[in-house]
Formats: sequence, C-alpha cells, structure tokens
Amino acid sequence: MSTIHPTALVDAAAQIDASVTIGPYAVIGPHVVLGAGTTVGAHCVIEGHTTIGRDNRIFQFASLGAAPQDKKYAGEPTRLVIGDRNTIREFCTFNTGTVQDQSVTRIGDDNWVMAYVHIAHDCVVGNQTILANNATLAGHVQVDDYAIIGGLTGIHQFTKVGAHVMAGFASHISQDVPPFMMVDGNPLAVRGLNLEGLRRRGFSPGRIAAIKQMHRLLYRQGLTLEAARSAIAELPAAHPEAAADIAQLLAFLATSARGIAR
Repeated sequence: MSTIHPTALVDAAAQIDASVTIGPYAVIGPHVVLGAGTTVGAHCVIEGHTTIGRDNRIFQFASLGAAPQDKKYAGEPTRLVIGDRNTIREFCTFNTGTVQDQSVTRIGDDNWVMAYVHIAHDCVVGNQTILANNATLAGHVQVDDYAIIGGLTGIHQFTKVGAHVMAGFASHISQDVPPFMMVDGNPLAVRGLNLEGLRRRGFSPGRIAAIKQMHRLLYRQGLTLEAARSAIAELPAAHPEAAADIAQLLAFLATSARGIAR
C-alpha cells in the first residue's frame, strides 16, 4: 500500500503507485498519476491532468498542475507531464498547457528545481537542468538539457535557452540563448562560454576547442549572423569529433524565432 498520511485528501480516481509517499494535508486530484517511489510533501496540491514519473521528490507547499495563467484558457483538459528523479523544492508552481500550443507543459528527468520556481503553461524543460530560487519561466519557454538558470532570473515568453547554457543571477532573458554560452545582466549580455560546465560533463579538449571557435565566430569577429553561421558550418572538417556539437548550435540558430542574445 502507498504511504498516505491520514490527513491527505487523495481522490479515489487518482492513480497512485503502491510505493508513493504522500505527506500531511496534501491534496491530490482525480486526474493525477504518481509513479513509483515518488514522495509528495506536506500541504502540496497536485491537480489537473498531471502525470508524474518515478522517484521524484516534491517538497512541501508545491502547487503542480493548476490551470494556466492565461486569459484565453477556457477550462480545456490540458496536461502537465513530469519525468523521473526530479527534485522540486518548496512553493514551486507548474501550470498545465494551453490549446494554443501543444496542450502540455513538459519537464524531463533529473532536474533540480529550487524554491519558488514558476514554470508557466506550455514550457518544455529538458533533462539535468538546474533552476535556482525564484527563476521564472513565462509561457512557451524552452530550456534545454544541462542548462543552469540563476536565481531571480526571468525568461520572456516564447524564448529558448540552449543546452549547457549558464545564466547568472537576476538575468533578464528576452532573446534566445545559444547552446554552451554564459550570460547575465539586464540587458542580457553574452559573457563567454560555460567552460567549467562543459569540462565537468566530460567534453574533450577537442570538442571544447571547436565550441570556442564557434563562440569567436558568433561574438568576437564582427560577422553578421548569416556569415557566422556559414563559417560555423565549415568547422566539422577541422573538428570532426565536435560535429554533433556544431550541428546542435546550427540547428538552434536555424530555429530561433526571437533572435539570439548577441
């Protein structure tokens, strides 16, 4: 049997794995699915069409699956989907999606989400990210794998943050941030590369050298964006071991809708 505190209010229709733990005064709605090994702290509210995977740690007072803060929302059965092994700290608020997008807000696996983080409707958060205290993601934001978002940082709606990005404390992100970059400030500025993060994740010296060259082409040589993209596209010949990293950056640039921080 699940370990459910007697003061918790768990709807009989909720799908709760037998190994789930639910703390005092938590409220679990009828359309909620909780996977094996997940723990839900005291006074949490999990509602809406919310599916949460395995081995997540949800601390007290979190609100997950509430209706989106979008005036166009008319009660449609949109979803929140959270993967496995995430840590979700106190007072976090994650909303469901809207029919104006894909009808789902999605968080991947192994994310470290600190207190008071807000993830709005239709956001897509990848895997192995860190969102520090009071980071705020407006609607339709995308945060890719291994990105780190500093405390008190706000991300404008429809903005994308690439993989391995590090955004410093209290940054104002209103344009897309390409993979591997380090940014901060208001207005936002690209300060360099997230080199320490890349080294910690096992990037070889050859891959890092190629990423440094991409940074120089984008930010240090006075090239137009199109000229920089063309030059970056030629780099795999000299840096074959970084071909996937180069392709990742080029794909990000090709799909940027808001323009990149530059």
